[in-house]
Amino acid sequence: MRKSLIIILLAALPMVLKGQTVEVEGSYLRQLQERDSVLIADQLQYGFRLDGVPDTTSLAFPKIEDQFMENMVTVRSWHVDTLRTHKVKSSGRKLYDIDSYIVIAPFEAGEYHLPRLSVLRAGASGKVDTLLFNPQVLDVTTIQIDTTTFVPHDIKGQIKYPVTFGEILPYLFGFWALALAIAAIVSLIIIHRRKEEEIRFSEPAHITALRKLDKYRGDKFWEPEKQKVFYSGVTDALREYISKRYGIGAMEMTTAEIFSDLKGSDIPEELYNEMKDLFERADFVKFAKFVASKEENATVLPQAVRFVTSTYQTEVEEEAEDQKDTAPSEEKPERRKENNEDYMPK
Repeated sequence: MRKSLIIILLAALPMVLKGQTVEVEGSYLRQLQERDSVLIADQLQYGFRLDGVPDTTSLAFPKIEDQFMENMVTVRSWHVDTLRTHKVKSSGRKLYDIDSYIVIAPFEAGEYHLPRLSVLRAGASGKVDTLLFNPQVLDVTTIQIDTTTFVPHDIKGQIKYPVTFGEILPYLFGFWALALAIAAIVSLIIIHRRKEEEIRFSEPAHITALRKLDKYRGDKFWEPEKQKVFYSGVTDALREYISKRYGIGAMEMTTAEIFSDLKGSDIPEELYNEMKDLFERADFVKFAKFVASKEENATVLPQAVRFVTSTYQTEVEEEAEDQKDTAPSEEKPERRKENNEDYMPK
């Protein structure tokens, strides 16, 4: 709204100047950053103050930027602030104390005679006056350098402040918390693995083998693309059982080596031949891309389970025989009794 009013009154300015012109004192030149001198590129407020302006008054500010010389720049155009409001009790109207200014900045040292500030004032009666404020003189200086003692220096690097304990403390807490979390996770993993190993070592070999073989029940592993997994899982369970039952390194041995070591053991000949045929078929499936028939696949688990249960029963019978042979006879306690009679009180 203020800019539109300025443009309209600028067009009518020649006619207005024929009316009443009022010389007014009170213009000011004020630095935005107070210091004892004005240096190049310092910004200053150049303006005036009007006290007791009625609320029916209209003000128009002419464009003043073009009146400055080349080395003086207008940083900000007209700005109006209401400093104080007075209320007239008799009429109920308001009076305003107004501060108006522009912001300028010099870019060369020297003395500047600033142009006069003017404002158009229109009252309720329609009369338009031109207020002219006294001009200001600006003296701009530069920092004087003593060329006789001046020594150029390199650009200083960034200041490095010492690191305090308070700055390190959050990182230490974070590191300790992370270390404790990692230690807790590792401990849980180790405990879990130890429990699994304890269960594995405490569990009888035939129970472990039967539990692993039970995973391959059903015909879902009989498809050609799954037969390798099926035969590998079954033979691995049997290899582990043979290693524990007969004390041979079946996990690292070939089929021929396994059955060469098992030859002459307590395994019945028919069961021995079944297992040998099963292992050889598994080798063909795993290494020669052989596809076994459904009939052959159907006999795999029953043969494996029968091998484990039969050889386990043999082991139980052998242990019973050993315990029977090593058990003390009935005469020995009697002899001990007789011998102890000498030490009994009479």
